[in-house]
Amino acid sequence: MATLIEAVDLHKTYHVGKVEVPALRGVSFHVERGEFVSIVGPSGSGKSTLFYLLGGLTTPDSGQIVIDGDDFSRLSDAERTNMRKRKIGFVFQKFNLLPTLDARSNIWIAQDIAGTNGHKDVAYFEKITALLGLSKRLGHRPSELSGGEQQRVALARALINKPSIVLADEPTGNLDSKNSEVVLSMLRQSNRELGQTVMMITHNPEAAGYGDRIIHMRDGHIVPPEEDPQWKPTQHSHESSPSAPEPKERIR
Repeated sequence: MATLIEAVDLHKTYHVGKVEVPALRGVSFHVERGEFVSIVGPSGSGKSTLFYLLGGLTTPDSGQIVIDGDDFSRLSDAERTNMRKRKIGFVFQKFNLLPTLDARSNIWIAQDIAGTNGHKDVAYFEKITALLGLSKRLGHRPSELSGGEQQRVALARALINKPSIVLADEPTGNLDSKNSEVVLSMLRQSNRELGQTVMMITHNPEAAGYGDRIIHMRDGHIVPPEEDPQWKPTQHSHESSPSAPEPKERIR
């Protein structure tokens, strides 16, 4: 498989008053097209900063992020925005749904933002909303939906444009076990059936086990599993180095 995402010696430091807070300290890895990679580590390890860098939502102090051959650091703000609209779907822990829109409109708005010229793949919309158990809830606004339903709407919104990359930041962090399983299964299915590359940040070892491999972070570095103080791998988890993904079988 070809490399889709490459991170090279990423550094990022935040400034809080006169205090410097290093978030990333020389992070390098690559992700191949069609991989599902879980990123785990304790709070403050740099996971969320890495998420924002990969999504082009902020820039590194130094280092490179190359997405499908394009170096983010060499793109203008407008070019980065255009790439996000075309190639990246985001799933946030806090849902980020528009309160005045119903579930259907919250999903379709992603296509409006991406500029699809009015073309809507209704069959695909119906497929993913059915798989996520939303078919009967599409006319409801976020305030009328449970937390699990809101996260499933957010996931549908991330998938509706069939992005090459799905970035998920703690997608099950606020969910019960039943809703977590629905969301994780859908991420896995979109990865296998559509060949989407998924990068998921999580604290949950069971959720991390859905990935093809797991990247561990601590104190702004990528570290071996034994150096991750919170890590207790499940029997289904896949451990590998950040540069050597395990092969996987695709659903045909």
